[in-house]
Amino acid sequence: MAAAESFVFQGCVQVCELVSCDAHDLRELLEQIRRVPAESIFCHTSVLLVHRPPLLDAYPNDFALWTDVELRDRRLTERLAAIDPFQLGSIEAVRAELVSTIEHHLQQLPAAPPRAGQPFQFLQYHLVPVPTGHQARTLREFRDALAEVDVSALFFHTVEARYRLGRGRGDFAEWIDTALGRHELAERLGHIDPYAGTLERVRERHLIALNRALEEGDQ
Repeated sequence: MAAAESFVFQGCVQVCELVSCDAHDLRELLEQIRRVPAESIFCHTSVLLVHRPPLLDAYPNDFALWTDVELRDRRLTERLAAIDPFQLGSIEAVRAELVSTIEHHLQQLPAAPPRAGQPFQFLQYHLVPVPTGHQARTLREFRDALAEVDVSALFFHTVEARYRLGRGRGDFAEWIDTALGRHELAERLGHIDPYAGTLERVRERHLIALNRALEEGDQ
C-alpha cells in the first residue's frame, strides 16, 4: 500500500544545561523534584535511555542511581527504579509518583535522612532534531530505514514525541496508523515500552512486529 505521506526519520542531539538546584539529602531532593522544570524531570528519567548500557541491572533513572550510590538506601532505590514513565504516561505523572514515593519513604525513616557525599545536581537537556537522511513511503521502506537509523532517532520518535511533546502513541505508531491505515500494527507498536531495556531492544521489538506484518503480505 502506498503511503499518503512520507515518514521522515529525525535523530537528535542533546544540549545540556545546569539547573541551579541541587540536593544533599532526601528531603532536599523531594523539595527540588517538586519545583524543577518538567524538562529536568524528563532529563533524569528518560535521557538516560540514550546512553544506557546493555546491562540487566542498569539503573532506569538518575534518582535511583543517586539514592543507591550516595545514600546507600537500597529499599528506596528499588522503589524509584520501579517507576515506569511508559505506564504513567506523562512527565507530570512521573513527578507526582516520585514525590509520593519519597514522601512515603521519609515517613518510614526512624531518624533524619543522611547527607550524601556528592549532591544530586539537577540538569535539563534541550533536544535538537537533526536529519538522518532516511525517509519512508511504504511499510517495507519504513522497516529498512528503522534498521539503519541512529538510536537517537528511536529516542526522538518514541520517547521525546510521546512524553515531552504529547504526540499520542509515538511517531512510529501514529504514522503507520494514519498514513498506512495499519491500525492493528500501530496498536502493537504503540504498546512497546521504550523503558523496558535499551533503545536497541526497542528497535528489535519494532523490527519483529514489522517483519511479521510484511511476511503476512503488507507492503
